[in-house]
Amino acid sequence: MKDTELALTVLRDPAFHSGMSTFFGDMLPSRTAQIALGRAVRDLMRAHLPAYGQRMADAAAGLGPVSQWPGVGPLLVHRCTADVLLHPGAPPALRRQLEQAVTAGLTARQPSMRRRARAELLRPKLLAAIIEHVHDRRAQGSAAGAPQDVLDAVIGAGPEDLTDRTVANLYVLLFQSIVGNIGYAVAWSLLLACLHHPSGPPWPWPAEGLVREAARHRPFVWMVGRPVPHALEFGGLPFAAGTILSVSPYLLHHDPHRWDRPEAFRPERWDEPGGQGPYLPFSAGPFTCAGAAVAHSLITEAVTALGQDACLSVSGGDARPLVSGSVLPRPFTLRRDLKAPVQPALTKGGE
Repeated sequence: MKDTELALTVLRDPAFHSGMSTFFGDMLPSRTAQIALGRAVRDLMRAHLPAYGQRMADAAAGLGPVSQWPGVGPLLVHRCTADVLLHPGAPPALRRQLEQAVTAGLTARQPSMRRRARAELLRPKLLAAIIEHVHDRRAQGSAAGAPQDVLDAVIGAGPEDLTDRTVANLYVLLFQSIVGNIGYAVAWSLLLACLHHPSGPPWPWPAEGLVREAARHRPFVWMVGRPVPHALEFGGLPFAAGTILSVSPYLLHHDPHRWDRPEAFRPERWDEPGGQGPYLPFSAGPFTCAGAAVAHSLITEAVTALGQDACLSVSGGDARPLVSGSVLPRPFTLRRDLKAPVQPALTKGGE
């Protein structure tokens, strides 16, 4: 059996999905609770999509001609989702702390030890502030109705006996996933498109296919793990119960037996019938991310807004990833030159 087939078995066979998703760790008591929370956050973010699109268009217009990436990606995403992540009525100091955490790089495991240390210094104070706010919200019963933000969704969808600290940790996990995963996926989409197309002419691909191809070519999640349910032999090797079998989306996305020219960045492949192989930027099988479709829409909206009426080019970057738990782009500079508006032609006599 080929390695890709083994990997797909791990991701799709019910035998490897009898337990709980490793995404939430042991913070929730059951798979039912995991599903309920994932769906609550997904539905909230989906309802926010129209507002996000408008805010991203405004943010792109104010970005300036030169910006430093990939760090700008999470900052832009946070700016456009800040009110749904933590509604405007929350303590201003806590909202500032969340913004500082994004600036410091807390949304992804940083490859630089200095940046990693800086980000981790902020974590205890941020977590303490969120715990305090969770306590206040629960005391006020603010999450009893429709959720105002992601924190309300965690409180409302989670079991009532979760501690304030566990609620805060779940919120931080979701905050990092939304802001970091989407922000860095935007960065990858822009970088790869600019590296594979000359500056000046508009991109020949629609944003939808471009984003899909970027997520195939450089998936943000490097490894997806599934626990072995009981002692078994798999692929000719013995495994003890509880052993984590890891699958690499990157390797599956670059299998030459399943993809046509997998090393080539070809957004047009998504318009070709039968041209796609196994695709799992948001995992696969029963544990596929509940918010996969919404996340794709958020990324696509951002790429569309940044490319709207502008010529994009990059310098200082390349397609080699920095692997540090996640697959981050190397630093690059994005230049965004606005296209001159088309002037109406003058006719004889000034008509």
